[in-house]
Amino acid sequence: MFRGNANISGVFAVVLASVFWGTTGTAASFAPDISPLAIGASAMGGGGLLLMINARRKLIGDMATLLQQYKLLLCGGAAVAIYPLAFYTSMRLSGVAIGTLISIASAPFFTVLLERLISKKQISLQWVVSFIVGTVGIVLLTLGKEQSVHSDASSMLQLLGIALGLIAALTYASYSWAARGMIERGVSSQSAMASMFGLAATLLLPSLFITGDNLFADTKHTAVVIYMATIPMFLGYLLFGYALKHLEASTATLITLLEPAIATLFAVALVGERFTVIGWYGFAFILVCLVLQVLPVQTFRFRKSQAADSY
Repeated sequence: MFRGNANISGVFAVVLASVFWGTTGTAASFAPDISPLAIGASAMGGGGLLLMINARRKLIGDMATLLQQYKLLLCGGAAVAIYPLAFYTSMRLSGVAIGTLISIASAPFFTVLLERLISKKQISLQWVVSFIVGTVGIVLLTLGKEQSVHSDASSMLQLLGIALGLIAALTYASYSWAARGMIERGVSSQSAMASMFGLAATLLLPSLFITGDNLFADTKHTAVVIYMATIPMFLGYLLFGYALKHLEASTATLITLLEPAIATLFAVALVGERFTVIGWYGFAFILVCLVLQVLPVQTFRFRKSQAADSY
C-alpha cells in the first residue's frame, strides 16, 4: 500500500492532524458556556474561511477542474457541514464515550464501503487487520473512560444519539473520500479541502446567529473559538489534505483512530479525568494499528517468501 517516503510523510501528516484534533475536547472544556453546536459550527466554519484564504491562488487555478468535479464538491461540502452538527449532538444525547466510539470507529468502515462500491478499489488484508486492531483499541479506550461519564438521557434519546454518531461517521468518511477523489482527478490538495470547507462555511457560520451565544463573552471564550478554528481545523485539515495526496482515504481515516487516544491523554493531563487500566490497553492497540499502517506491505511479503524458502 505504501510507496516510499511520500507515503510515510502522509502518515506523519495524519498523525499530527490527529494530535491537533485530539485537543478540541480539552479546549472546549475551557468554554462550557458555548453550546456544542456553536463550537462545531464556529470551528469548522472559521477553519473553512482560513483554508479558502490560504488556498485562494490555487483555487483560481483549479476552478475549471473543480467545476468539472462539482458532484464530488457538493457531496464533500454538504458532508463537512453536517458532520459537526451530527457529531456534537451525538455526544450530547448518547454521552461522550458512546458518541465518540460510534463516530470515530465507524468512519474507516464507511470510507472503505465508498472506495469499494463507488471507486471500485481493492481493500488489502493489511487494512482489514489494522481496522480490527484499531476498533478493539477504541472500544477498550472507551471502556476505560466510561466510569467517569454519566448520561441521564432516555433510551430513545441515546438511540437517536447513536444514529447521529453513525451519520457523523458517514459524513466524515464522505468528505475524506470526496477530497481524495478530487485530488486523484487533478485538483490540488489545498483546493480540494478549501473548496469543501468554504462551501460548508456558508452554511455553518449563519447558524451562529441562533446558536452562538457567549462565543465572544470574554477573553477565555474568544481564545477557545480562535484556537479551534486556526489549529485543529485550519492546520489540521491542511495536513489532512496533504496526506490524501499520498494515502487512500480509507488509510487516512483509519490512522485518525489515534485522535480519541490523544484526546484522552490531554483530558487526563490537563482536565483531570480518570482513566482505568483497560483504557491503556486500548491505547496500546491503537498504536499497534498505527504501526501496522506504517510497515510496508513488502515486509510481510518478504517474511512469507522467507518462510517458503525454509522448506
